[in-house]
Amino acid sequence: MILKKRFWYFLGLLGFILLASPEPIQAQQTTDISTIKVDELSDEQVEELLSRASEAGLSTEEFLQMAQLRGMPSSEVAKLRNRIESLDPSGAVNRSTNASKRDSRQQVDINNITQGIYNPQTELVDLDQSNQIFGSSLFYQNNRRLSFEPSLNQATPKSYVLGPGDVVYVDIYGQSEQYYEATVNPDGFVLLDNIGPISVSGKTIEEATGIIKNRVSRFYTGLNGANPNTFLQVTLGNVRTIKVHILGEVRLPGTFTLSAFSTVFNALYAAGGPNENGTMREIKVVRNNKPLASVDVYDLLINGTANLDIQLQDQDVILVTPFISRVQIKGEVKRPMKYEVKEGDTFKDLAEYAGGFTDLAFKDRVAISRITDNQRSVSDVYQNQFGMFILKGGDEITVGKILDRYSNRVQIKGAVYREGTFALEDDLTLKKLIQNADGLRGDAYTDQASILRTKKDLSTEMIEVDLKAVLDGNAPDISLQREDVVRISSIYDIRNEQYVQILGEVKKPGVYPFSESMTVEELVISAGGFQESANPNDIEIARRLEDTDLGTLSDIIPVQVNPNLSYRSDSKTLLPYDQVIVRKKASFTMQKLVAVEGQVNSPGMFAIQSSDERISDLINRAGGINQFAYAKGATLIRRTEFFNTESEEIRRQRNLEALRLRLMEDPNNSEAQEELIQRLFTNLPKAENPVDNQLALTKKESLDQIASETPGFAVKIKDTEAVAIDLEAILKNPGSENDLLLVEGDILSVPKLLQTVRMRGDVVYPTTMRHESGRSLKHYINGAGGFERRANRKQTYVVYANGAVKRTKGFLGIRNYPPVEPGAEVIVPTKGPKVPLRLGDVVGITTGLATLALVVSQINW
Repeated sequence: MILKKRFWYFLGLLGFILLASPEPIQAQQTTDISTIKVDELSDEQVEELLSRASEAGLSTEEFLQMAQLRGMPSSEVAKLRNRIESLDPSGAVNRSTNASKRDSRQQVDINNITQGIYNPQTELVDLDQSNQIFGSSLFYQNNRRLSFEPSLNQATPKSYVLGPGDVVYVDIYGQSEQYYEATVNPDGFVLLDNIGPISVSGKTIEEATGIIKNRVSRFYTGLNGANPNTFLQVTLGNVRTIKVHILGEVRLPGTFTLSAFSTVFNALYAAGGPNENGTMREIKVVRNNKPLASVDVYDLLINGTANLDIQLQDQDVILVTPFISRVQIKGEVKRPMKYEVKEGDTFKDLAEYAGGFTDLAFKDRVAISRITDNQRSVSDVYQNQFGMFILKGGDEITVGKILDRYSNRVQIKGAVYREGTFALEDDLTLKKLIQNADGLRGDAYTDQASILRTKKDLSTEMIEVDLKAVLDGNAPDISLQREDVVRISSIYDIRNEQYVQILGEVKKPGVYPFSESMTVEELVISAGGFQESANPNDIEIARRLEDTDLGTLSDIIPVQVNPNLSYRSDSKTLLPYDQVIVRKKASFTMQKLVAVEGQVNSPGMFAIQSSDERISDLINRAGGINQFAYAKGATLIRRTEFFNTESEEIRRQRNLEALRLRLMEDPNNSEAQEELIQRLFTNLPKAENPVDNQLALTKKESLDQIASETPGFAVKIKDTEAVAIDLEAILKNPGSENDLLLVEGDILSVPKLLQTVRMRGDVVYPTTMRHESGRSLKHYINGAGGFERRANRKQTYVVYANGAVKRTKGFLGIRNYPPVEPGAEVIVPTKGPKVPLRLGDVVGITTGLATLALVVSQINW
């Protein structure tokens, strides 16, 4: 057991030799030991092999013996021995191990030991299965997973014949105990200590046991008698190797060193199996110049049985002769390949070799192409002849496919409960087929049905049927034929789908299915009811007109309904494609809010009371300005037309969502509140914010187009802008033109008294200065260090605290600067870049001036 553990440890370590290989190795590839060429191994690989063998406790002789046992040629074993001796002159790896003498036989896979060391050229496999020879893939060297390796862990067969090299264990136990271990020498004897040589060569284990027992019983008398008290057991230790000659049509012919447990299939595997020209049906085993057995590989592949009990012996010959005859089968069989057939094989045998027919095979007849004289001929073999038709070499058999057609099919489609395919029974009629399809649906169009019939020449004809007359018995029933297709239309297939539409102030405007006797009230209820802004007395129905003058597009019908949508005797009945338009109340509007911030007595949010409310009214409602207010700096912030104002629908949805969340916060709601939560969950509108201001959208598109077509022109769209107001004048004269009307979203900002002036732009030292009453703009510019060299003095302007702007004015070189007030900002812009005049420009200007002078002089003259 110690030796076994060491060897398997050695196998695991050898897997890492893959990393030392100078050539790229495919993952999980197993190298066949019989294909290794020692001359192609590098010194590093051999040294790694020595190191791993030493760590595993294996000697060189043990490893070489295992390699030869698994089929490595003797010449390659000798080369490997010489390479090891040249690299390990001290013979360190030849030291004997501490393995017990009683170690059992080891199961060794030498191919795994050499994994990754050597990568021989593999044969190309024909991917076209129909051209493959059945059974050849069993021995492919690039797919050698089935090795037929004999199990060395099996109990010693009683029929095993001992020979030179076998190790025999003799156990004596009972009243006397003794153990012997002996190797059968080349003369066929085993030498037992103090007993002498015993001839066992050529004897089976069972026979050898009797001979050894008869000899040993002279010294251990307890083995004799009717009631012995001492017992003897003979077992096989390490198995000897034998040499087998594999000749003929094999891929690797030669002499192979194999285990004495090896069978014919083990030997064939070592030789790579029969080649393309070799037989698989009559592989001969010759022993002592006499035929011993014939092996048929097809027995293993087809039936799972083979002559595995034929145990090879030393100097046996395996002869693979050329193939007998081959036939090829194509088409609908499970293994379409080439097969080798023996004399007397029939098509029935071949079908079994090919795995039988596929599900789509046409089994009544097969076509066989046969060589007759100097050409081929075709024969038809019918199903009752399969077991009698004798195959001949070169036959090509084609198994056809069933026809993709139906022999007894009819179909029914359309307005029946079970449309589909049905079997054509005897005397099947149209009326009976409809019954088989569970009858007509309620929407079936019974005035007409059609039958699509296929003629013998595969053309079609259409048969029209008065279905209602057939079902009522007023017309003869129609007999159906194979491949008839019955189509029964729905009444909705032959007319447009009918609907009505509702628009305007309802919760769910849109298109709804039309029903007969449908009223406006029912349509409004289907649309979720009125919005709170709806006017039930101002509803219109726009109706299509079938026959009308060219100038009339639709018929407008005014409608009034009860606000609670209760029944009215004069309710209008709708027609298909009517459009119901629900208008908004003229006086309806939702609350509009404005805000006041800054220096007022009661800042905050305010709702606009009336459409004519002004800034002065808002100041009064806010308690007026306080003593710290700077009225001249007050600003009104107003939304522009580009502000994304919430629609009433969006605002309503947001409020309902807030209500639902507030109710869900309280775990102790009443029954009515719980019902309200459920309604909000199911009926909460999913509204989208529509474009209410189409003018703003159109203006934005126009500005974008101008900006794209005009270089240097850019427009910055703002949601809000500051409107310059004069709050002092507004408070002195309420209702004047300065006192603006309020609109939704206005924010009135009243700042605290300001005492500074901010200098910006092209001045020497931009800074913030203290405001001084009565001082001009030049005073503040000088306080900031004066103008810079590139300052544009003519364009200097002042932005006041309320948002108003004034610029510098000039006349005849005299500049009139705007006044400066607290909180103002003085802006000094910069001149554009100065472009120097080129000589051509100077000449052009001079020429122009000269021409102008000449013209003036001529006029004066």
